[in-house]
Formats: sequence, structure tokens, C-alpha cells
Amino acid sequence: MKIAILYATREGQTRRIAEYLAGAFHARDVPAEIFSVKDTPDPDLDVYDALIVAASVHVGSYEPEMVRFVKRHRDALMHIPSAFISVSMAQAGLEDSTRTPKQREAAKRETDTVVERFFQKTAWRPRWVKPVAGALLYTKYNFLIRFILKMIAKSSGSSTDTTHDHEYTDWAGLERFSGTVVGELGAPAAG
Repeated sequence: MKIAILYATREGQTRRIAEYLAGAFHARDVPAEIFSVKDTPDPDLDVYDALIVAASVHVGSYEPEMVRFVKRHRDALMHIPSAFISVSMAQAGLEDSTRTPKQREAAKRETDTVVERFFQKTAWRPRWVKPVAGALLYTKYNFLIRFILKMIAKSSGSSTDTTHDHEYTDWAGLERFSGTVVGELGAPAAG
């Protein structure tokens, strides 16, 4: 059994998530290869037993290269068991236990809406969908992006401290997700 993890990222958090998942699969004796769809837009997908697509949300949309990739490879994605990892700050709001129920529900609606819009745009429905909280990488943004994201963070209740980065990714949740995928594919589960 072999898995391909295909990702698109801006500041690198989705790449880190892809690398983590690859390690989680390797720990279960399942080889996993990682591809940036920007650098490798047409890998041979037919040699894999499962495909994991990971993309991050920016201003309500995923990276254009991921939209193009999914449209171009929709047939393979429909015939090989596949998953979609949606990386967003809205998911961070949903997972934040300090938020009010109303704020968490709004974050869930935002996450669900952007994922559904992606599926409609690409005409792809994966077997698994895993929303994942991203990160505010203030130290990697230019002045304008940092300012805009700080305003968005302020309105959503996220940290506005721009002196360091804020990571919200639930790594243990990704570990469990890798176990779900391996279990449902029927692969041996070491680790």
C-alpha cells in the first residue's frame, strides 16, 4: 500500500501538515510520498492506493493551483480512495473552547461553506474530509498581509500579537485521522 499526499500552501503550514501525515503513515508501515502541486502538477497518481489532498484557505478560497490540480485529476481522485484536508483559521475558531457557542457555530458554517464551494467548483467529493486548524504566521507575512490578518484575527477573536507565530493545528487529531485512513483501507497498523 502506498499513499500520495498532494498539497498547496502559502506560508508553509499545509506543507508541515503534509509532512506530519507522511510521518504518521510511515509509523504505520504505510509508505507516503509528498508532492507540492505547484512544483509537481502532474504526478502519476495511478501508482497509489490512496490520495490525500491538502490545501489552505486564504480570503475564503483555496490556492488556485490546487483548484486546477483537482479539476485536472478529478478522474483519478474519484476512482482512488481520497481525502481532503482543509486548513483554515475558521477551523481554529471552531476548536477554540474559549469561544461562545454562537462564535463556534459561525466558524463551523464558514468552514463548511468554503469546503462545499470547493467541491462544487471542482466537481470532486472525497471519501474523507478533515478540516484542520491552521496557523497565524505573523513573522512570515509582509507588512500589508500582517496588518490585514491582524484585523481579521481581531474580529474573529484570534491572537493579534504579531511578535510571534501562533499555531493552532491539532497534531494528535491528524495522527488519529491517519489511523482512520489506514484502518479503512485495510493496511497493517504498526505503531
